[in-house]
Amino acid sequence: MQHILVYADSLSWGIIPTTRKRLLFEQRWPGVMETSLGASGRKVRVIEDCLNGRRTVWDDPFKPGRNGLAGLAQLIEIHSPLALVVLMLGTNDFQSMHEHNAWHSSQGILALISAIRSAPIEPGMPVPDILVVAPPAIQTPKGPIAPKFEGGEAKCVGLAAAYRKVCEETNCHFFDAGSVTTSSKVDGVHLDLEQHLILGRAVAEAVEPLLSKGI
Repeated sequence: MQHILVYADSLSWGIIPTTRKRLLFEQRWPGVMETSLGASGRKVRVIEDCLNGRRTVWDDPFKPGRNGLAGLAQLIEIHSPLALVVLMLGTNDFQSMHEHNAWHSSQGILALISAIRSAPIEPGMPVPDILVVAPPAIQTPKGPIAPKFEGGEAKCVGLAAAYRKVCEETNCHFFDAGSVTTSSKVDGVHLDLEQHLILGRAVAEAVEPLLSKGI
């Protein structure tokens, strides 16, 4: 059995837009991915480490522990051996308290890639391959989260292209979630149930040939 770590934020945690409730595992895109890969004959376990509010490499001034770089190397060590790490972060880099743009987030992803590849795993264990998933672009934020993400739709412009460039330069795999789905129709930031289903199946299709290589 091959293990895949999904390292992400609330879009993958499965928060139901405008609520503090969570979708079931089989409804969240990582769970949909696991089910899809299993249906294709792959023996895969998906490990979720998805924290609401997680940035790529920055702190949240209001909540501790949202810096995605902190502890990542140890997390890789904990879950090794891993076949693949899927990184889907960036949306929270564009919260209203930050002045980041797409390039800044791409450099955050680059730091995470470096942390994964330099993690102190046991001798002989494989360094996991990495798939970077660019989250769908933020639309006009709506509902209770609107003040938190005000202006995010402008700051996130160009994110997928910036992530793709980093992946090309570092020999990582890349998938643009925005190529198959938008962000939530309800709050403009997260994913609705149908969008989780679409994304999970699409990412499974991207992951399946990587597993075929025996990574």
